[in-house]
Amino acid sequence: MSQPKPGDTRFLFVTGGVVSSLGKGIAAASIGRLLVSRGFRVQLQKLDPYINVDPGTMSPFQHGEVFVTEDGAETDLDLGHYERFTDENTSRASNFTAGGVYNSVIRRERRGDYLGATVQVIPHITDEIKNRILIVAESQAVDFVITEIGGTVGDIESLPFLEAIRQLYTDLGPERCMFIHLTLVPYIGHAGEMKTKPTQHSVNELRRIGVQPHALLCRSEQGLDRDIRRKIALFASVPEEAVVSARDVDNTYKVPLVFRAEGMDDLILDHFKIEADTPALGDWEELIKRADASREHKVKIALVGKYVQLEDAYKSVIEALAHGGWHHGVDVEVELVSSEDLSEEGLEGADGILIPGGFGERGIEGKVEAARIAREREIPYLGICLGMQIAVVEFARHVCGMEGANSAEFDPETPFPVVDLLPEQKEVSDLGGTMRLGADPVKLHEGTRAREIFDEAVIYKRHRHRYEVNNQLRRRLEDEGLVCGGTSPDERLVEIVELPDHPFFVASQFHPEFNSRPTRPEPLFRDFVGAAAERAAARTEPEPAEPAPAPERTA
Repeated sequence: MSQPKPGDTRFLFVTGGVVSSLGKGIAAASIGRLLVSRGFRVQLQKLDPYINVDPGTMSPFQHGEVFVTEDGAETDLDLGHYERFTDENTSRASNFTAGGVYNSVIRRERRGDYLGATVQVIPHITDEIKNRILIVAESQAVDFVITEIGGTVGDIESLPFLEAIRQLYTDLGPERCMFIHLTLVPYIGHAGEMKTKPTQHSVNELRRIGVQPHALLCRSEQGLDRDIRRKIALFASVPEEAVVSARDVDNTYKVPLVFRAEGMDDLILDHFKIEADTPALGDWEELIKRADASREHKVKIALVGKYVQLEDAYKSVIEALAHGGWHHGVDVEVELVSSEDLSEEGLEGADGILIPGGFGERGIEGKVEAARIAREREIPYLGICLGMQIAVVEFARHVCGMEGANSAEFDPETPFPVVDLLPEQKEVSDLGGTMRLGADPVKLHEGTRAREIFDEAVIYKRHRHRYEVNNQLRRRLEDEGLVCGGTSPDERLVEIVELPDHPFFVASQFHPEFNSRPTRPEPLFRDFVGAAAERAAARTEPEPAEPAPAPERTA
C-alpha cells in the first residue's frame, strides 16, 4: 500500500452514550486492530473532558493507572489499549484534556495573541481542539486517526469536544470523517427481552447537537437478532448493516474478531470508498487459541500494592502478566494483596510476587515484608519502579545490616538512604511533570540475568519516577551480593537489580509493562511468569510413591 500523503488521512470519531464504562477504549482499539490487519497505518487518540491538565497527579483510585508514552507524556490508561491492540506507539499528541486545552488558550490570551478579541468557547476552544486532532495526522503519515471522546453524550463537560468534531465533519466532509457511536442495549430479565430505548435516546441526544452517527456499536450481553437491529436502524436513521453487535466476551482480545465477524472494517472502508487487502488476522486468531488453551493450567501471582480496590490502577501490569502466561500456556490468576495489612498467610500459595510502581509512604512496610518473603523463600519476584526500590531497601536492612535503611522519600532522616533524590531534583517543588519520564536507554551488563532475558546490550524503556538508588551506598549493596544487571549508559543510574542465587529475583527502575504486547510479551514479564509456572508445576506434582516393603523371607 502506498504511503499516505498529507490530506489523505481519514478520521473516525468514537463517542459513547447511556452510561460510562461501556468500553469505548477497547472498541476504538479493536477498530484500529482491524484496520492495521487490512494494511493501513493507524493512530489513536483520547480526548478527556476533565479540567486536570493531565492524569499525572490524579488518584489511581479515581482514574486508574497513568500510562506513559515513549516521549514522556502521562496519559489516560486507554492509550495502553491502543498500543497493545495496534502495536503502534502513541505520543504526547495522543491524549489531551479540557484542562490542557483551556490552559493553552488562556496562556495565548495572556500573551495578547488574540489582539484584544473576546475569547470564547466557540471558536477559540473548539479551534484548539480541532487543531490538536489534526496535528496527529499532520505530524506523521497515517491513513486513519481514531479519536475517542471521553465521557458520555449529554455530559456538560463533553459539549466543546462534540461541537469540535461536528465542525470538523463540516470542514472535511463525509469523504474524510465518520462518526461511530457506542451505546447500551440492556437485557431486562423479568421482561425477557432487550430494550432499545436507551440507544434511541442516546442517538437522539447526539443528533440534537448536530452529530448523526454513521454506525452504532451496540453493547449487549448477547448478540442482537434481526428484529432488534431493524428497530435500532429505523430510529437511529442508519442502515441495518451499520448496527453492529458488540456482545460481551470473556477476553477483550476477542473483540476485534467479533467486530470482524460483524463486518465492522468493511463498513468503514465502504463509507470512505476504499478498497483494501483481506484482513491478516492469523496471529490474532492464534493468540486467542493459546489464551483459551491456557485456562487448563493456573499460576497464582500476588500483586502487592495499595490501590488494590481498583484493578485498573495496575491495568498494564495485569495485561503484561496475561501476555506472559499465554506465552507459556498458563492462565495467570492475579491476586491483589493490600500492602497495608499484609501477612505471611496472605502470600500463601503464591507462585510469584510482584510489587508494582507507586507513590507515597502508605503501605511501604508491607511491601518490604513481601520482598523479604520472596527473597528468603525463593519465590519468583518481579519489582517495578518502586518495587525495585523496595527490593533494595529490604536487602539493605536484612542482608547488609543497615538497620533503618529506607528511601529518603519515606524517611528523610534515615541513617541509610539507599534510595534518594538526584542532586538536580532536590530543588524541585511542583508535583506535575517533574519526574524522569519516557523512554531512556538501559545498558545491560554481561553475565547478568537481565542480559540473558533481553539478549541485547542496550534496550529502551519508559520511566516515571524521581528517586534513584543512592550511588554512595551502592558498593556496599553490591559487596553483599546484590547485582546491578543494568544501568544508564554512563553507569550513573541503577536500572535493574537482581539476585543470582535465586530462581527469579529481578527488579527494574523502568516500567516494562508499557511495552508488552499480546503477541509479543515483554521479556521481564515473560520470564517472571515462566519461573512462576515452574514453581506451580513443582508444587502440584504428586509426591513420589513410597516403595513397597520387601516381602518377609520365610524358611
